[in-house]
Amino acid sequence: MRTLSVVAPFALLLSFLISGCQSESVEVPPPPPPTMTVAEPVQKRIVEWDAYTGRLEPVDFVEVRARVSGYLQTIHFDEGQVVQEGDLLFVIDPRPFAAELNRAEAAVRQAQSLWVEAQAKLKEAMADKLQSDAQLGLAQTRVQRARRLAQNNATSQEEVDQREAEFLQAQADVEASKAGISSAEAAIETAQAAVESAQAGVETAQLNLEYTRVNAPVSGRISQKYVTEGNLVSGGTATSTLLTTITSVDPIYCVFDANEQEVLKYTRLALSGKRASSRDAKNPVFLGIVDEKGFPHEGHMDFVDNRIDRDTASMRARAVFPNEDKVLVPGMFARIRIPGSSAYEAILIPDSAVGTDQSSQFVYIVTDGIIERRSVELGPIVDGLRVVREGLEGGEQLVIEGMILARPDMEVQTQPGEIKVVEDGLPDDYQPLPPEKWISPEPDQLPQPLSFRLNQKRAESEQGGEVQ
Repeated sequence: MRTLSVVAPFALLLSFLISGCQSESVEVPPPPPPTMTVAEPVQKRIVEWDAYTGRLEPVDFVEVRARVSGYLQTIHFDEGQVVQEGDLLFVIDPRPFAAELNRAEAAVRQAQSLWVEAQAKLKEAMADKLQSDAQLGLAQTRVQRARRLAQNNATSQEEVDQREAEFLQAQADVEASKAGISSAEAAIETAQAAVESAQAGVETAQLNLEYTRVNAPVSGRISQKYVTEGNLVSGGTATSTLLTTITSVDPIYCVFDANEQEVLKYTRLALSGKRASSRDAKNPVFLGIVDEKGFPHEGHMDFVDNRIDRDTASMRARAVFPNEDKVLVPGMFARIRIPGSSAYEAILIPDSAVGTDQSSQFVYIVTDGIIERRSVELGPIVDGLRVVREGLEGGEQLVIEGMILARPDMEVQTQPGEIKVVEDGLPDDYQPLPPEKWISPEPDQLPQPLSFRLNQKRAESEQGGEVQ
């Protein structure tokens, strides 16, 4: 009973307080609109530089092999050093080949002697022919005289028969002398062929003797020696002994592959006149290797293959670069950039301002304090920003921070921001390189591109010049 009397006053007080709170209404103010950081998209002139990974390859790579067999006598280079075309690298024992050359030269002299002998026999046969012709004339005169005398019964038949026999003998002697001339002429031809064969043997022997001195066929960096002095090397066959290798170093190639979609893009651009084909024009290419920032090496396109590889569904292409400081080494991987468009005015935005759902990509823009969702079509990244192909005009207030809170038709507050452009070091415009700037080991022998040749022929025709 005492416990109930104590609790009752407290319960009554609590019910009074609750009824008092319910009788008074408190209004809570609505939260303020969220604040969005906005900025206008960047508008600038750009070129879309397509990215590829390529591998460096030498312009010239030569496997130095023996062309004659023999014992390796001396080596005349330092391994790993740069050699010049024509430098002496190896010497194979030349003594057997010098002896063979002497034998071939003796064979030439012998064949020449036979030719002289055949010439003398021809002269002898021609003299015999003259003598036979004279005897034939005399015999013919005598037989005719004997025949006339026989008709007048002034000589015997025996005399006539004797003159007839002499005439026939003279005719036979003439035919024999003709055969002697033909035989002598044939002997001359045979001797002449023997002389030429012997001279060919001398040339072969001289070549083999020259091949005992192995010279550098190209300039470049030489590898190690694969054979040491005193070893027997084989030459002149497909399995000839490999002595060393040489790779050229300046200039250098970078080979890469483009897939079918990229090849079709370049083809369409060339057909529309927006970008010259790299088959006809030397479009610029920029390269960087693993320890370099940006793309400090500038070269140009050099080759595009004639078909799509059916195994990789890609087409092989090649660029060439100067390498005076020898930093670029064959076999290295490299990052390259080639022009994927002509220069044009583009709209650029940061990737952080782009939202993605299952069907499209979009951005938020603020118009009169209200959020609006705008679908966009995007391109590659240029200067650290994303290219907008469709969806923006360039003067909109783009939400660049706080878009996670943004919803379409939401009222927001804005504060100005800045979109920073991070230059990638690539130019915003380009032109195909003129012929005087082409990179080649032999620039004077470079073929002109098709468009250049056609324009040259057209100019020659207009000037009345002869077109070869």
